[in-house]
Amino acid sequence: MAGWEIMRGSLSKKLLDNFGQTYSQELGIKLKSGKSSEIFKWFLASLLFGKRIGENIAKKTYFLFAERGVLTPDKILQTGWDGLVKILDEGGYVRYDFSTADRLLEVMKELKEKYQGNLNKLHQKAKNAKDLEDKLQEFKGIGPVTTNIFLRELRGIWKKANPELSPFVLLAAKKLKMGDPKRYWEKHKVRGYDFTNFEAALLRLGKDWFHKGKVWKP
Repeated sequence: MAGWEIMRGSLSKKLLDNFGQTYSQELGIKLKSGKSSEIFKWFLASLLFGKRIGENIAKKTYFLFAERGVLTPDKILQTGWDGLVKILDEGGYVRYDFSTADRLLEVMKELKEKYQGNLNKLHQKAKNAKDLEDKLQEFKGIGPVTTNIFLRELRGIWKKANPELSPFVLLAAKKLKMGDPKRYWEKHKVRGYDFTNFEAALLRLGKDWFHKGKVWKP
């Protein structure tokens, strides 16, 4: 039994070492600081990831926003529709440039009106995890997918952030015969990582299995 536990623990470490960087970490966003400015950056990235578009395009486009210093609600509003479309086109959002620019401007206006542009205030006002998700989805154009993307990396940072596990995460856990990913993590934690890293790793594997038929062998 001890040997099996060691093997399962080794699986966790290999999984994390290969795929455990969170998406926010990959983008250079310091979410763990809990700062409103960093959480907003992840919010912007989540809005980009939430479109039906390739991850690489979403990442490239986020980096373009960062290069131009367009990383606050005020900066997005000041950039305006034409400026946003230009950034989105350069990033590869040719099919979604107009609609994404519209949505970004509408969300920023509402974020400033309701929460003074501070997403931490949104979290403070939420009664519980469900209410937090509902408040995010009150923004025009933000649905369950974008909400899930945004909240999953805020586990442990926002007390009320506790979204459902993605179907891709559950698929990877099933393929690796882990059972419930949260219970598995509690038994096989790896120093230096937390559950958001583990979830990100399973998410990447699940997407590869589903979309590309790639099989990861530890």
